[in-house]
Amino acid sequence: MAPAGSTVYVSDRVSVRTEGAQRVISVHGVVFAHYELADRVAEAYAMIMLCESGYATQLQVARSFGYCARSLRRYQERFEAGGVSSLARAGGRPAGTRIPNRKERGRDQSILHLKTQGWSNRGIAGRLGVSEKAIRKRLRRLGWQPTPQPALPLEPQVTDEGAAAAPMPENAKGMSDTGAVGASAPPTLGNEDEGSESQPASLDRDPLDRSTDRALAALGLLEDAAPLFAPAQNLPMAGVLLAIPSLVSSGVLPIARKLYWSIAPAFYGLRTTLVAYILLALLRIPRPENLKEHMPGELGRIIGLDRILEVKTLRRKLTVLASRRMGQNFGRELAQRRITERGRMMGFLYIDGHVRAYHGKHRIAKGYDTRTRLAVPATTDYWVNDRSGDPLFVITAEANAALTRMLEPILQEARRLLGPNRRATVVFDRGGWSPKVFVKLLALGFDILTYRKGRVRRVTEKRFVLRKARLDGRSVKYRLFDQPIRLLKGKLRLRQVTRLLEDGHQTAVLTSRWDLRDIHVAYRMFERWRQENFFKYLREEYLIDGLVDYQVEPDDPERSVRNPARRAVDKELRKARAEIKKVQETYGATALKHFQDGVATLRALTAEEKKIHQELKEANDRVQKLRAQQKSLPTRIALSQVRPDEEPVKLSTERKHLTNVLKLVAYQIESDLVNLIRPHYARTDDEGRTLIQTALQCAATLEPSVTELRVTLRPLSSVHRSRAVAALCDTLNRSETYFPGTQLRMTFAVEGAQN
Repeated sequence: MAPAGSTVYVSDRVSVRTEGAQRVISVHGVVFAHYELADRVAEAYAMIMLCESGYATQLQVARSFGYCARSLRRYQERFEAGGVSSLARAGGRPAGTRIPNRKERGRDQSILHLKTQGWSNRGIAGRLGVSEKAIRKRLRRLGWQPTPQPALPLEPQVTDEGAAAAPMPENAKGMSDTGAVGASAPPTLGNEDEGSESQPASLDRDPLDRSTDRALAALGLLEDAAPLFAPAQNLPMAGVLLAIPSLVSSGVLPIARKLYWSIAPAFYGLRTTLVAYILLALLRIPRPENLKEHMPGELGRIIGLDRILEVKTLRRKLTVLASRRMGQNFGRELAQRRITERGRMMGFLYIDGHVRAYHGKHRIAKGYDTRTRLAVPATTDYWVNDRSGDPLFVITAEANAALTRMLEPILQEARRLLGPNRRATVVFDRGGWSPKVFVKLLALGFDILTYRKGRVRRVTEKRFVLRKARLDGRSVKYRLFDQPIRLLKGKLRLRQVTRLLEDGHQTAVLTSRWDLRDIHVAYRMFERWRQENFFKYLREEYLIDGLVDYQVEPDDPERSVRNPARRAVDKELRKARAEIKKVQETYGATALKHFQDGVATLRALTAEEKKIHQELKEANDRVQKLRAQQKSLPTRIALSQVRPDEEPVKLSTERKHLTNVLKLVAYQIESDLVNLIRPHYARTDDEGRTLIQTALQCAATLEPSVTELRVTLRPLSSVHRSRAVAALCDTLNRSETYFPGTQLRMTFAVEGAQN
């Protein structure tokens, strides 16, 4: 507000003069309004009239009278709703406000306490799981004023200049300036990427009683509970800790921290939720509901907590993460990191769709399930796997779009991940057959490798040549014939490699790779079984078909779908054409019987022919009528026209996509462990995953110390398997991995085995 005895110029036409307790508003020197300073209703009305009369802008009026533009807008809304009387506020608390509850008061006290301890706004925001802007706003409302040179009671006293200048020891990097655990921004793990989550602190001393941390989480003062390990003998399924080094190196935690930042102030925070879900998937507990079958206390001790998340809690955490709509970015960041680490494996990309059937009550789009050979309500996920069959990323198709429609967007995503110049060969089945699509894929910088669809001219068997080679450590041999072909009337030139099987069947393979040997082309095409095995494995072991979200979301009402009316006409047309064929066959059989057997007289034959001709004419007329009706109906119409009395819906895909990404990470971790035991286990190709699965579910002894967490696994079923896992432990020990959220270096061993 303007001081007494001053004049403020609102605009070139409006001025405000304040004398004592009186205020006069003039427009072009003529008095526009006159009121006392205590009369807020008159002042609000005058400001509204200045804006509506066009004498000044909203921002000019608000600044001149000491208000913000938002307050002036509220005055205008109240005036429009209820006139001048609505500008007067009744006594008592303003409408729409509420008294802060106990939790909010506790949070305010915590903010003030941390601020007096010298914490920055950013540090407090990270501690409480809110934004820095919210902390600034709250401090302003609480009336906090910074004091000059705030004292830090926990700051260590420096006795001399030498001590002040002494370098920080290496094992103390990331600790707070105060030297107290959790007194400042917590340290980050030395073996995680920059930007990974920080280490939380705990006020509990008993690892099996986390009541203090749970109370802090209830007050909003804890973002994620710190892992505290208790000694344990033969803890069931503790062998899953073998996956922690691969989990840390996958980068899933720093990437999640970057995208999601935090779930909320809670005992089970972002880090705990992700680590728990991935380890549960590796333990073959793929759905939150399966947690009911296990002891929460035993599973909790594996990750350093008194209890693991239970069903409702885990479902709620996944719902919170899914609401951020960051699943695609999460999968993209993980795929980018995987490509950087395993670039040599990306020369061939295998693409195929997996149909997840839906058996609920909602009407959703249908997809063709190859296992049941039926069109059922379903959702189609398209997976991209690398040369070894490991998954790279997954995309959920809109309304079960066919592979021919999805290939281009999938490879556009792959191009963003691979970079603009890297060339790769995409391998897919006949579902993606479309020469027009092939042209687009070649323009994107990808080579193609697929089966040829439709009728193919047979090749004379004597032209096939027996080819032998050793590829990927395996001996292969095929009888092949190589030839160039042209499609799209000669515009598209490709290479066709045909394989002859022992039963005489010929399989034609098309590719744009002219530089590869024919046996290499055939081998890469027939290696698609790896992706089929991947789908079967994830379906049986990780339950990728299981729903984790029963919610639906609105579907696009303008989405184009097949016209059901035309589909019914098409069905009748097929029946009518089949009837014509049947009548023609009857006519031929009747004539043949007359000339061969001579039973019927010529008059009887003529009458029979006349009857057949009449039936044939009626059938042809019906076909012509149906064809005219078919042409009058559009092939595709909007979804809203198909269901005019029903709101179109589709399954909510974000939460399912998030769990698919986490299961993808779990499968990659399992693959990495299989590759680590390959030099030490002769039957890795046949039994590698079974051995790793057994080791992960094995009981183990936990021996935590101040700086180390030692995990000793029970012996396996045979000596040579125990030796292979012991060699795996030696490899993992060299990685010097710290358990996420702690400074405990993990070491592994097998009981009774020589490390």
